[in-house]
Amino acid sequence: MDRLPEDRLPRVLVIVPTYNERENIEELLPKILASGPNLEVLVVDDASPDGTGKWVEEQGRRIPRVHCLRRPEKRGLGSAYVDGFRIAIEREFDLVFEMDADFSHDPAAIPEFLEAARRADLVLGSRYLHGVTVVNWPLRRLMLSYGANCFSRFMTGLPVKDATGGFKCFRREVLEAIDLDTIKSDGYSFQIEVSFHAWRLGFRIVEIPILFVDRRVGISKMNRKIIVEALAMVFHLSFLRIFTRKPRRETPRA
Repeated sequence: MDRLPEDRLPRVLVIVPTYNERENIEELLPKILASGPNLEVLVVDDASPDGTGKWVEEQGRRIPRVHCLRRPEKRGLGSAYVDGFRIAIEREFDLVFEMDADFSHDPAAIPEFLEAARRADLVLGSRYLHGVTVVNWPLRRLMLSYGANCFSRFMTGLPVKDATGGFKCFRREVLEAIDLDTIKSDGYSFQIEVSFHAWRLGFRIVEIPILFVDRRVGISKMNRKIIVEALAMVFHLSFLRIFTRKPRRETPRA
């Protein structure tokens, strides 16, 4: 496993997809940036009617560590992250985060991810590593999420407790090795798909516990389409695991 640079702080990019998250993002950005001088934020905004993208762009003009990718229409979570990953690779960031805009992911946990990334290629923030660490979810939503993770783990073989979580930290090498052109899913299925490919490529995955708190402002993007897509993706990945050979990285690392 390659070591992170010792002669400098690693360059870190935190990718935050947004759609109508103006009220949240105004408070979230300074909290992320407070995690260290080596952190930058890329907000990928899907033409939010509430002006989220415009506001972030304005911040970027005065804060060099804030960036905004404004997309012309609502394209979904998965493609937002893929677009962000491509930028992270192009600009050679060492570590790349996925993070929600609604404070369900606590920016105060970022240093724990950075510490874990010293010994891992992909760090997952887990809601189910030590019991259940979820706050303010209705029982039905919790049972759906927990059951989806158990089912995903059984079907795909992915050895993690929380495959659907969206608080993650990748080494750039992981994103370079995954064929991003093949990633088509969004929502829960996107999270499962990306972690599955990282695992199949032989990258080391470590989970750390997080406290997940349901969004404070705005409306959840969860819907029936996302659930159906996740179910279909799990069966697809199960097929790949059983009937295809594990891919090999072009440049194996010790």
